[in-house]
Amino acid sequence: MFQHLSNIFRLGIKELYSLRHDAMLVFLIVYSFTYGVYTPAKNASFGMINASVGIVDEDRSQLSLRIRDALRQPFFLAPGALEVQEIDRAMDTSSFTFVVDIPAHFEADIKRGRQPELQIIADATAMTQAGAGTGYLSSIIGREVADAVGATQSDAQQPVNLVTRAKFNPNLESSSFMAVMQIINNITMLAMFLTGAAIIREREHGTIEHLLVMPLTPTEVMLAKAWANGLVIVVAATLSLQVIVQGILELPIAGSVPLFVGGVVIYLFSITALGIFLGTLGRSMPQFALLAFTVNIVMNLLSGGNTPLDSMPPAMQALMQLSPATHFVSFSQAILYRGAGLDVVWTDFAASAALGALFFLGALSRFRKTMAD
Repeated sequence: MFQHLSNIFRLGIKELYSLRHDAMLVFLIVYSFTYGVYTPAKNASFGMINASVGIVDEDRSQLSLRIRDALRQPFFLAPGALEVQEIDRAMDTSSFTFVVDIPAHFEADIKRGRQPELQIIADATAMTQAGAGTGYLSSIIGREVADAVGATQSDAQQPVNLVTRAKFNPNLESSSFMAVMQIINNITMLAMFLTGAAIIREREHGTIEHLLVMPLTPTEVMLAKAWANGLVIVVAATLSLQVIVQGILELPIAGSVPLFVGGVVIYLFSITALGIFLGTLGRSMPQFALLAFTVNIVMNLLSGGNTPLDSMPPAMQALMQLSPATHFVSFSQAILYRGAGLDVVWTDFAASAALGALFFLGALSRFRKTMAD
């Protein structure tokens, strides 16, 4: 038993030395957990920031001026004035993301108890802003109209008062979501690529023959590659979470970082095995990269990080329970966003461990055949 552990440890050290001399992979690791986390969190946004609005004011009333003044930064740029005949050209040339057409006699009709129609035109090619922006505009215009006609009349027309409270991210800032999700996605990508690339590198450098003549078992070789590459990812992800997310970006982490790291260790057991399996299928680095990219994209898009599982068909939801990435995203978000403890996430931990065992056995079977060829 001691000899097996010694072999695994020494092979892992050899793997770390080999990785250190692979400048491209080292750069990929550093980039993914620094700039690759900082830039999306700092620049990408799912909310409204400085959207351009054009206003066609056919009413030229006090209310239309109030609506114009209510559209201001940081949600909207200063509105631009348009005439009716200029709307089509302005939208065709993407001069504005939104155009608000206020009809003539708008304020007078409202005060007489009528229901005039106000048109909002959105450029739907800007999908994120078009979807959120129409809601922002409707809310702002509705508030100004309610203020104009008086609170009593407004309350009489709205017998139900809806109160919305956003939990875990009350300011609805996308930066905190993007930063953590980038780390989660990069862990999956790099774990798969590093271990698979290690297999390809052994084959291309001819060192796989050296392993064959040594008194080593395929299990020892696999475990060595898994712990060495997994260690690099755990250290890089932990530093990224503390230095980039909490330090530079100054974003809050609700839960326990050590608990998250423990979950990452369990998850890496399965995803590194998947990387080794793909490495045995590809005969060269380009072939492996195509396989790994395809699998990684599918796992990330359907894991629940980009699209909630509840919005998927029931059959797809059941199928994705067989993916360790689904459980990884689930417990990562629960810990880092909602401050969940082990009593909440232990089922995802157990599922990741069970899937890891299955993935490891499948990869081990394939790896034995590869070493025997």
